[in-house]
Amino acid sequence: MRIARFSHNDAIKYGIVDETDLVVLAGDPMFAGFETTGERVPLADTALLAPVIPRSKVVCVGLNYVDHASEVAMETPAEPLLFLKPNTAVVGPGDAIVRPKQSQQTEFEGELAIVIGRIAKNVSAEAALDCVFGYTIGNDVSARDLQFADGQWARAKGFDTFCPLGPAIETDFDPATARITTSLNGEVKQDAPLSDMIFSVAEIIAHASAAFTLLPGDVILTGTPSGVGPFVAGDKIEIAITGLGTLRNTARDAA
Repeated sequence: MRIARFSHNDAIKYGIVDETDLVVLAGDPMFAGFETTGERVPLADTALLAPVIPRSKVVCVGLNYVDHASEVAMETPAEPLLFLKPNTAVVGPGDAIVRPKQSQQTEFEGELAIVIGRIAKNVSAEAALDCVFGYTIGNDVSARDLQFADGQWARAKGFDTFCPLGPAIETDFDPATARITTSLNGEVKQDAPLSDMIFSVAEIIAHASAAFTLLPGDVILTGTPSGVGPFVAGDKIEIAITGLGTLRNTARDAA
């Protein structure tokens, strides 16, 4: 089932994607279930929003592909390397990624995003997938110059608009069979099977939940393959994952 969060007639709603329509839900399905209102809205008449706004946090995994660790000259971690983005970094499909004045080197990082569906603390890897509501696509936008200048990643990864998510949440998805590609102005820059991840979805959830209580609506970005690179104002970034669709955003400079 594919769930979208959208704006229509000045109201924000949730809906089930049914080909070219959205079947409107009575509320946020994460908390209200999948009761429908009987209303159908053409997708063409809506504006898709970030499919989820995390209640508390975006948990991110660094260096989760061997080739990416090599391209940034860092060692492959022995366990998932975690950092956080604030929920204020989240934007939706079609929203602008704003390049801050503080950075001269902003870079894209296409990633699989996990949406947590229930409270999870100290869950085992065997039970971890029971905590998943669904999956979407994320872009772990990074101010690379600030990342290395600061020596830690909070500011470089946490600017407003630095976490595009979308276009929808897919509840029935198998990462083992999917591939991710990232294109910059139509040119493919990243291309890898999700099976290349060093740590699996279940291992990541178990590791993260041992440190943080994961809440419904929290998002986990699972790391990026090799091919990350810079973008400038006017560039269009498209991230596609088999079975999840394509997340599209255009960059602009801060005013």
